[in-house]
Amino acid sequence: MTRDNGCDHCPGSHSGERPCLASATTGARSWLLVEHPGPWPERVEDLPAGPVGDAVRAARAAGVRPQLVRRPGRRRATPPVQVYAGYSAPGAKVWLEGRELADPAELAGLDFAALAAGRSPGLGDRVPGPVLLVCTHGRRNACCARTGAPLARALARRFPGPVWETTHVGGDRFAANLVCLPHALYYGDLGTAEAVDAVTAYTRGEVAPARLRGRAGQPEPVQAAEHFVRARTGVLGIDAVRVESLTGTSPYEAVVSAGEARYRVVIERAKAAAPCGPDCRENLETYIVRDLTLLNAAALV
Repeated sequence: MTRDNGCDHCPGSHSGERPCLASATTGARSWLLVEHPGPWPERVEDLPAGPVGDAVRAARAAGVRPQLVRRPGRRRATPPVQVYAGYSAPGAKVWLEGRELADPAELAGLDFAALAAGRSPGLGDRVPGPVLLVCTHGRRNACCARTGAPLARALARRFPGPVWETTHVGGDRFAANLVCLPHALYYGDLGTAEAVDAVTAYTRGEVAPARLRGRAGQPEPVQAAEHFVRARTGVLGIDAVRVESLTGTSPYEAVVSAGEARYRVVIERAKAAAPCGPDCRENLETYIVRDLTLLNAAALV
C-alpha cells in the first residue's frame, strides 16, 4: 500500500478511480449542527461536559446525528453560536431551521425526540438552505483535513454563505466529502470542479451523478438501485427517482420509478477492484446491476 502525505488509503482513493456509489451513511435522517471552532476530538461524543458536549450526547441518544461545524478559514470566536436542525428522510418533507444562540446553554431547551421524529425541536424559523458541509476532521482521519480543508475554502469563495467545515460524516476513504442539506446528498472523491458541479446541480434541485455517493437515511441497496436507474434514464431531479420496493438479500430486486416510467432492477453486492491485493483491508464492497427492465413501456409512448 502506498502512503502519500500521511494517507493510508489504497491507490486510487480520493480521485474518483474507485467506486463510491451507495456509500452514504444509512442511519442519518435528523441533524443537529452546532458551531464549534475547535479543536475537535476524534469523536464528537467525547467533547467535555458543557452545553455543546451535553447537547451532542443528548442528540445521539435520541437518534439525531450531531455535527460540529465552523466556517472555512479564520475561526470566529464563540458565542454567539450558529445552530441548525434539520430533517432529511427520503419521501418526507425535508427542512432546516436555524438560529444564532447568544448562550450555548440554550441548546438544553431543544426537543431532540421531536427532531428525531421529523418535527421542530423549537430552535427557530425555517431557513431555505442549502447548508453545505465539507468534512475536514483531521483528528479522525488526516485525509479529511488534507483534501477537505482546501475544498471548503474553494467552495466558500464560489458560494459565500452556505459552506461549513464539519466533523466526520462517514467514509474517510472517499475524502473530500460533501453533504448537501437538507436532502442529505453525499458526494465523495471531490476536487473543486466536481464539487462546484454538485452544488450547482443542487441549487437547481438536481443531483450530479459522477461522484454521488447516495442519499443518507436509505439502505445501501436502495441507493444502488436509484443510482443505476438514474444512469440508465438520465433523470436528475432529486425526488424524481424513487425506490418503491426492495426484496431479497443479494441479489436484491427493486422496483424503481423515474418520472412516469417504472423499472425492475436486480442488483448484487460485489467486491471492488483490489489495487493492493486480496488481503487489503479496503477491498471495498460495491454493487453491480444484473438486470434493469422497463415495466411500463406504454408510459413512454
